[in-house]
Amino acid sequence: MSRTWYGLQTDAVMDALETGPQGLQQDMASERLQEYGANEIAFRKTPAWVRFLRQFNDPMVIILLVTALVTGILTALGSHMLPDTIVIASVVLLNAILGFVQEGKAEGALEALRNMMVQEALVVRAGDQRRIPARELVPGDLVVLEGGDKIPADVRFIEVANIHVDESSLTGESVPVQKKVEAIAGEDLVPGDQANMGFSGTYLTQGTARAIVVETGRNTVFGRIADMVKAADSGMTPLQRKMQEFVHTLIIAILVVGAFNFAYGIYLGYDTAYSFLGAVSLVVAAIPEMLPALVTSILALSGMVMAGRKALIRKLPAAETLGATSVICSDKTGTLTENRMTVSRVYAGAEIYGVTGTGYDIEGEFLIEGQPVSPAERPALMQLLACGFYCNNAHLSGEGGTGDPTELALRISGAKAELVVDGERRLEEIPFDSSAKYMAVLVERDGRHQVLVKGAPEVVIGMCCSRLATDGSSVALEQEQALATARLFAGDALRTLGFAFRELPASQQDLRHEDLTDLCFLGLQGMIDPPKRSAIEAVAACKGAGIRTVMITGDHPATAQAVAAQLGIDAGRVLTGAELNPLTESELEDAAATVSVFARVAPEHKKAIAEALQARGLVVAMTGDGVNDAPALKAADIGVAMGISGTEVAKESADMVLADDNFATIVAAVEEGRHAWNNLQKAILYTLPTNAAQALLIMGAILVAAFIPLFAERFVLEPVQILWINLLDSVLLTMPLMMESKEKGLLDAPPREPGAHIINALFMQRLVLMGLAISVPGFLIYYHFGAAAIAADGTVDTLLLTQAQTAAFWAILLAHFGYVISARSVYASAFSFSPFSNRWLLAGIALSIGIRLIPTLVPSAAALFRTAPFPAEWWPLILLCFLPSFTAIELDKLCRRRFGRGGHSR
Repeated sequence: MSRTWYGLQTDAVMDALETGPQGLQQDMASERLQEYGANEIAFRKTPAWVRFLRQFNDPMVIILLVTALVTGILTALGSHMLPDTIVIASVVLLNAILGFVQEGKAEGALEALRNMMVQEALVVRAGDQRRIPARELVPGDLVVLEGGDKIPADVRFIEVANIHVDESSLTGESVPVQKKVEAIAGEDLVPGDQANMGFSGTYLTQGTARAIVVETGRNTVFGRIADMVKAADSGMTPLQRKMQEFVHTLIIAILVVGAFNFAYGIYLGYDTAYSFLGAVSLVVAAIPEMLPALVTSILALSGMVMAGRKALIRKLPAAETLGATSVICSDKTGTLTENRMTVSRVYAGAEIYGVTGTGYDIEGEFLIEGQPVSPAERPALMQLLACGFYCNNAHLSGEGGTGDPTELALRISGAKAELVVDGERRLEEIPFDSSAKYMAVLVERDGRHQVLVKGAPEVVIGMCCSRLATDGSSVALEQEQALATARLFAGDALRTLGFAFRELPASQQDLRHEDLTDLCFLGLQGMIDPPKRSAIEAVAACKGAGIRTVMITGDHPATAQAVAAQLGIDAGRVLTGAELNPLTESELEDAAATVSVFARVAPEHKKAIAEALQARGLVVAMTGDGVNDAPALKAADIGVAMGISGTEVAKESADMVLADDNFATIVAAVEEGRHAWNNLQKAILYTLPTNAAQALLIMGAILVAAFIPLFAERFVLEPVQILWINLLDSVLLTMPLMMESKEKGLLDAPPREPGAHIINALFMQRLVLMGLAISVPGFLIYYHFGAAAIAADGTVDTLLLTQAQTAAFWAILLAHFGYVISARSVYASAFSFSPFSNRWLLAGIALSIGIRLIPTLVPSAAALFRTAPFPAEWWPLILLCFLPSFTAIELDKLCRRRFGRGGHSR
């Protein structure tokens, strides 16, 4: 059925759909319902059990499951690795549950779209009006609509009476759109330019209409948006891509090293059980079992902090993605602007005044050349404001107002001059009419009767023969000067209205169109939805942070360009949706890379712009509040919906919701996202080298076991001890790194390169350096105290061997302390920040010592963890193991600062 219905005359529309003023016959409607299907958005939900099983389709999860299976089998064979099995399986299950819950929220966008469909519709069938379920509407049905109704399908208006439709959820247009019935010329017009069409889910703010249903269900604009939402591949966030790449590399490396150790053990003549246990122990030691939980914890903590700054994270990876964002694509209305029409300029007495204050705030000043003036001392200005204030049907209240946004703006501009409603009594009204383009009222003010008129400037000026001078006297009207000023206002994207008045005899109680002649022109009021002050500051902050701001709106190009210029966004060139349509993929990428203002766009354009920017390797954040934004929100690296003005569809499609609809909140969230990345980098640079150190202990034992009997008898650490170290390290030492205060100047540097890898030169150098700095002291401690456990005749002193392992257990712990104290910063020296500024870390170190004393001193726990108390005189040598790791990392950071291989921020 889809065609350009807006381009056909009403008779042609009815002929194409075989309908007429009497509507469809019931039998034909039933046939079409069978042919086109119900007027609803239907989709298939993914079964819960499928979504749950999908959580296990991850390389890290698979390798952890295999590891848990192997340790479980070894436990059954008597190798005492039950704690390993339980911990690994628990981590896998926890992450699967978290992923399952998050994915379950993703289908909410489609459910919200379906809920926007109207439940009932007033339809004419066979000449009779009746209410039917909206799902039964078919193309060709004649529907009857009035102010307040939601449009039940895509319709073509055939009769209208002062009809205005709020399409903000679909087009982003901040003001209700006046509709007409005449055909519109043009190809591929966006919904905002189809002035004779009504779209499913939008609603009438005033007037009455009759319309022919032309599209239903999935063929409506909303239905096509639903298809785009389903088709949009939100893909993986930059963090998820980097983590997947990192995990793939890590797993391959661990498995290769494990296989090598197993093969090498067999080659040296060890029995298969010893070689296999060594390989499994190495895998357990090297795999960062708690890394998924650590990443989740870091993102969850960042999400909590962002929530405190009015940015609500719906999908955890989004907490970090903002930190990598290089482009923020923002809609205009409500995000960058106040979403409230505000009079910003007036013309009275041949003088132009600026007006301060925005939104519903009645505090403001009137300025000439930047200097405030008193309206009470300017009769022409006062009379102009009074005309707009009293020729008006909006109502102000303490917390805002109700009525047409334009009339509210006029009420507020009058309130800034201390006008009050009690100052007049309305006697008669000529309502605004779209064909006449004006409104008039007859009022009684101070015992005098006046007719007040407002409307299109050219219409009002044409009714006038004089104007008010600044002092309130009447002078001849220079029509061309007044029209030129109106054009000047319009050129600055101001919605401009003209105002006039005339004194009438006190005996006249009615008002006729014939009375609207020989009026006195009062002037003009120009209004716009002004930029938020915080948004202007936030755009500037984005520039400083190396983030480009792109405005994408359904509003008019001139309005978009004017607002962008005020915001500080490059408004040199504006592209419209019609201009985007013929572009090739590469041309669109070029346009997206250079143009910062897009206007009059359709939903598919926003999505295409986001994908074009991503194709250039940029990380894209997309904001939106309307149904039209949902596909782009889902396709972007991070979708940001408005919490106050946003539709449920937009919120359900987004990764993050702004509780205050403020663009500045995005910038605050960017700062938190960069902080989250820094914390994640610290966690990885601490966790992986410590895991590598434990793996080196196993590798070293196998390599020298042929020459030193001690290592052939028992490894430096048991697998259960390794897992115990990993688990407590993750909870008590790594997690406190997340509590480090934010670095200074996070928004003074550009975002990290999209191609940056977790496994980089810094990572590899730290992995090797710190792996050796931690493992070598532990290795030497075990050898120093345990060598005597193997007698020349092969007799083994089991207790001494266990004590030596316990001493190595503590040596590794002390080495970890030496590293973690310096790991609070990737580059800055530990001596540059207070050791007491992170109390969480101090508490973690203290608790770590206390917990590790339990298996050292308590016999039952000692049996479980294969530890034993050792002589007190061993402690001095063990305590020295703190120094190698601390010294190594500090020297590394010093070299990086000295020779320019590192940063300067913490």
